[in-house]
Amino acid sequence: MPTTNIFEWYRTNGRPRPLRAARLSRLMLLAVLAYFFACPALWADDADKSWTATTESQSDNVNPTRTTESHTRNGNRTLDSQSIQRRGTDGHFEPYQDIEKETVKVDATTTRTTTRAFALGADRAKILVQITEEEKHTSAGGDSSVVRSISNPDVNGKLQIVQRQVEETKKISKDVEDTKTTVMLPSVNGGLAPAMKVEERRTLGANNSVESQKTTLRPDGAGNWQVDEIRQATTRQEGKNRSTEERISRPDSDGKLGEISRTVSKESETASGEKRNTVETYSLDVPGSARDGGLHLVERSTTSQRTNSTGQQTTEQRVEQPKPGDPGSGLQVITLTTDTVRPSPSGAQATRTIQARDANGSLGVVSVDTTKSDNIHAIQVQIAPSESPK
Repeated sequence: MPTTNIFEWYRTNGRPRPLRAARLSRLMLLAVLAYFFACPALWADDADKSWTATTESQSDNVNPTRTTESHTRNGNRTLDSQSIQRRGTDGHFEPYQDIEKETVKVDATTTRTTTRAFALGADRAKILVQITEEEKHTSAGGDSSVVRSISNPDVNGKLQIVQRQVEETKKISKDVEDTKTTVMLPSVNGGLAPAMKVEERRTLGANNSVESQKTTLRPDGAGNWQVDEIRQATTRQEGKNRSTEERISRPDSDGKLGEISRTVSKESETASGEKRNTVETYSLDVPGSARDGGLHLVERSTTSQRTNSTGQQTTEQRVEQPKPGDPGSGLQVITLTTDTVRPSPSGAQATRTIQARDANGSLGVVSVDTTKSDNIHAIQVQIAPSESPK
C-alpha cells in the first residue's frame, strides 16, 4: 500500500479547506469523528474516560467499509486506535488497516507520541507499514521544540527513516512568536539532508487580531536557499465573529514574487446559536480560461451548523465552483455534505450524506456514513478551526 505521512493525516492544519467531490468521499469519510486524534484536549473533562465509535460507509463504486475508533487513558499514557475493515468477496467484513497512536507524558515538559500504521500482508498477517515518532519539549516561558521522525520498512522489512522534521518555537515577546522548521529527506549520498525550511512569525495585534507570515525555502542545487512560497494571513476577532484573509505569493519564471491566490473566510454566530462559516478562494488560474493577470473567485465553501431543542446537531456544507468550460456563468454547487448528530443517554449516532453533481448536472448521493459512539464528544462536528490559522 502507499506509504503516507500518517502523523500529518492526524494533525490540524488550521482552517478546513474545501474539497472536491472525488476527495470528499475519501478524505472526509471519517471527518465526523476522526479529528479527535489531533484534538484530544477538546474534551478535557472526558480525558480519563474510555470510549469507542463505529462508522459504516456506503459509497457508489466504493467497497463498503467499517471503521472502529477507541480511546483509552491510563495515568500518563493515552492510546487512540483506529481499525478499518472492508467487505471481502464472501460478503463479510475483513481487516484492512489499523492505526495506533500512543501518547506518553514523560514529565511536566516532555511528551512522546508514537503512531503506528499496520496493513495485512499477502499471508493475511498484520504488518507494520509506517511508524512516526515524536518528542516534544516545552518550557515555562512558552518555548518548545519538536523532533518528528517517519520510518518505513525496506524490502527486507527493516525500518528506515524517510523523513525527519525539527521544529523550534520561541517567544520573542509577549505578542510575538517565531517558529523555524527544517524538513530532512534521504540524500543521494546517504543519510538525511535538509530539503525544506519554513520560517514563521505570528504577532498578536490590537483587538485580538493575529498576523502571521510563513516563508518556505528550498535549496537551489548550488547550496543556496531560495524562497519558494510566502503565506501572509491576518485574523480579526469581534465577539463571536471572526474573519481571516490569507495571501499566497510565489516566484515566477524570472524569480519575481507575485500573489497567486487569496482566501477570505468569515465565521459568525447568531443570537440563537447558529454558526456559519464562509470560505472564498481566489486564484490566478480559472479552469477553462487563460490567465489575465487578475485574481478570480474559483471556489466558495459555505458551512452552517444549528442545534435544535432536543440536542440534535445538523451541519451542512455547500461547495461551489465555476461550471467546467464556462467560467463566466458563475458558481454552481458541486458537492453538498450534510451531517446529523443525534445524542442519546448511551452516547450518540451520526449520519453523513454526501451529494455530488454528476455529468448531467444533477446532485446525487455518492455516500452515506453512519457512526455510533458511546461518547457524544467523539462525533461532534466542527465548522470552524480549532486554532488560529498559521
